[in-house]
Amino acid sequence: MMIQIDGSYGEGGGQILRTSLALSLVTGKPFEIHNIRAGRRKPGLMHQHLTALEAARQIGRAVAQGGSLASQSLTFIPSAIIPGTYHFSVGTAGSCTLVFQTVLPALIQARGESELLLEGGTHNPFAPPFDFLAKTFLPLVSDMGPEITVRLERHGFYPAGGGRFRVHIRPCSELRPFHLKKRGEIQRCSVRALLAKLPRHIAQRELKVIGKKLPLPGAVLRTEEVEDSRGPGNVLFAELKSEGLTEVFSAFGERGVTAERVAGKVVRDVKEYLAADVPVGKYLADQLLIPLALAGKGSFRTLRLTRHTRTNMEIIQKFLDRDIRAEDMGNGVWEIRVSPSDKAAV
Repeated sequence: MMIQIDGSYGEGGGQILRTSLALSLVTGKPFEIHNIRAGRRKPGLMHQHLTALEAARQIGRAVAQGGSLASQSLTFIPSAIIPGTYHFSVGTAGSCTLVFQTVLPALIQARGESELLLEGGTHNPFAPPFDFLAKTFLPLVSDMGPEITVRLERHGFYPAGGGRFRVHIRPCSELRPFHLKKRGEIQRCSVRALLAKLPRHIAQRELKVIGKKLPLPGAVLRTEEVEDSRGPGNVLFAELKSEGLTEVFSAFGERGVTAERVAGKVVRDVKEYLAADVPVGKYLADQLLIPLALAGKGSFRTLRLTRHTRTNMEIIQKFLDRDIRAEDMGNGVWEIRVSPSDKAAV
């Protein structure tokens, strides 16, 4: 049976396509999608979405019809997941971290190990930066059973791109569920201003704001200059390690935006996270839904749900018989619970 997906639903972005591709590979269920990225200023497929589609097609030995630049409709029919060695290049500054996340769910439960080389944007303001994958998301997925190692070989900042990273995946037969209800004390915190081909005073100004407005105990503030990037770039990272995970918050420097404003975004995000006393940040909540749904059950507490998270919940349930519920616990805290649906139990 062909699953029908409306790409204009909810937040109406590329995530709907990526989630559909990921779960089509895992379940073997074909789908048809229309109105792709209808909620965006430039609707339809862009280079990074075409790369994600091609990656899913290769790994799933799939038939894809209608996928071309700016296309707003396509059909995807998977065959079988084939682990192995793959190389995917976006060719622009489009995010290769999102391409990776499209095929990851299939490869962590495949019948053999895989090696991936991904090229494109590794530090793109419209996608999870490589640091978030390596330090926040992938350690939690690895705790569920698979072994995933990543290595950044070259930074790729927007708009120049040119980044590259490698991934090794040793899959597992069954994912372990998890329950993340309490964060516990912050054990370590660090703030890092990443610079490439830009004046050092930008990082100094960002860190000055952090030191003044975010008095974290034992915080380490440092500047890291990148020599290998194709173009200029600036990202400010704040890493907070607690008992169960490390959350990474980031803000990107861009033309016309002051260093103080960049730092201000990180300050706001960290303060919101600390005030809620939850383990899972709002962006991580969105990322954890697919692996938790594949495990079949689990739960976590997070901040007020984003439109991305709510949209992802709905798309996942089109492919998997899962009951995904979000409950407002008060004071800005939400709990997401995943369990087999009544339909699956029948």
